[in-house]
This record gives sequence, C-alpha cells and structure tokens, in this order.
Amino acid sequence: MSFAEIDYRVTDRVAIVTLNRPEQLNAWTSVMGQEVRNAMEQAKADDNVRVIVLTGAGRGFCAGADMKRLSSISAAGGLTEVADTPIDANSRPDFQRKNTYFPAIPKPIIAAINGPCAGLGMCFALFCDMRFAAQEAVFTTAFARRGLIAEHGMSWTLPRLIGLSAATDLLMSGRKVKADEALRLGLVDRIYPAADLMPSVMAYAKELAELSSPRSLRVIKKQLWETPMQTLDEAMDVADREMALSLKSEDFKEGVKHFIEKRPPAFTGR
Repeated sequence: MSFAEIDYRVTDRVAIVTLNRPEQLNAWTSVMGQEVRNAMEQAKADDNVRVIVLTGAGRGFCAGADMKRLSSISAAGGLTEVADTPIDANSRPDFQRKNTYFPAIPKPIIAAINGPCAGLGMCFALFCDMRFAAQEAVFTTAFARRGLIAEHGMSWTLPRLIGLSAATDLLMSGRKVKADEALRLGLVDRIYPAADLMPSVMAYAKELAELSSPRSLRVIKKQLWETPMQTLDEAMDVADREMALSLKSEDFKEGVKHFIEKRPPAFTGR
C-alpha cells in the first residue's frame, strides 16, 4: 500500500508509522487521518508485526489540525465527518468512533513524540498505549485558544493520565508544556535527548516484540482500556476468565518451557 502523507515500514516485528508533512510540522489533514487508519489496519492484520510506533518526520510530531482546514471549516459553518467501519466490531462502542480506534488495535502502540505535539496530534498521542518523548518536545491542547472545546475524547483520556485538576489547567489554558513537566505530570512515560529517542523507542519495542507473548499483550491491552468502564468485581471476573484461557494457551506452554530451558521465547500469539 502506498501513502502520500505518512510513511510505513516494518523492522524487527515493529511497524513504524511516521506522519510525513515535515514542512507543516505534520499538521493533520483528512488524507493523513485516513492513511494512519489504513496503516494501523495493515499493522493489525500483519502477523509479523507485534508492536506499533507512531512518530513524526522532521522536527515535529504533529502540530494539530492543518490551519487551512480549520479556516475552511469555519467558512463553511461547521464540520461534517462520516465514521469509518469499526476496526473491530466486537470492541466496545467507545473504541469504534472515527478517532477513538487505537484501543481497538490489539497490539501495543507507542508514541515517539519527537517535537511539538498539539491539538488533534495530542489527541492521538493520548490514545497510544505509551508515550516516549524527546527533551525538545512541547505539548499543548490548544483548543481553548482556537475557540474550540476538548475534542476527540481528550476530556476522558487526559484526566486518566494526569488527574482532573492538571487536565483542567492544560485544557482551559492551552498553555505549552515542555517535556520535563510532561514527565512530572505523567503525560509522557520517558524522555530522551532527541538523538536517542528513536533508538530507545525501537529498543523497547523490539524487547516487547521478542520477549512478551503477543497473546498476553493483546489481552492486557484490552483489560487496561476497558477497566475504566468496569467495577472491580467486573474487572476481576474478566481477569479470572482470561487467566483460565491463558493457562490453556500455546504461549503459556512456551512461556514455561523457555524459562526452564533458559533460552529466548518463541511465542506464536496462540
């Protein structure tokens, strides 16, 4: 599959999806949005892919929606978008909407945030399972400074990561947050010098791909994203059911076997 506004490649069982409009700091367009979705579906369907990395070309991650697009929306008096067919029709309805589908991808998605991350770009970063950032990265919700509101689920994702009060601050002020503050808030998980970001992200992703059962990763991701909609009792029921299935899986047998034999695992995802 060829792409116009992103780059897609697979190495060491890791799919790297790169937003590729560097002259515009990878500002988001409808074309880019569709291509990211296509790339995610491609990675989902590829048994050779076990982890996905989302990053940006050049010096930015994503500067938010393309301002020319916002101008045309303003002139037209509104926005009309048609939802795509769900990535996974069996996933929760919460994860079947146009821009909330990352949790329905049954593989870990790591955001490698190499520079400015704003607005819609930040929405997608928050839907990733982990966020690693360059020390030069800067974050802003931006919406309130454009006369907009907390879009695309950010009023749900952001408080889950950094708490209600801090999320209120970032959403209402639209102020810029540097990487060190983002790390303190819990907005990102790790920060690196710019030159070390992708090598470090890839080393971590490769370790997940090689040492963790893809079946375990799939189930754990589903548990983590669905737990906020469950009571503890419901989460325990899911865990008990999934543990029983895990104990019958090929990956569990291999997990025990490779540990006893002191060799690298050969997980199949089954």
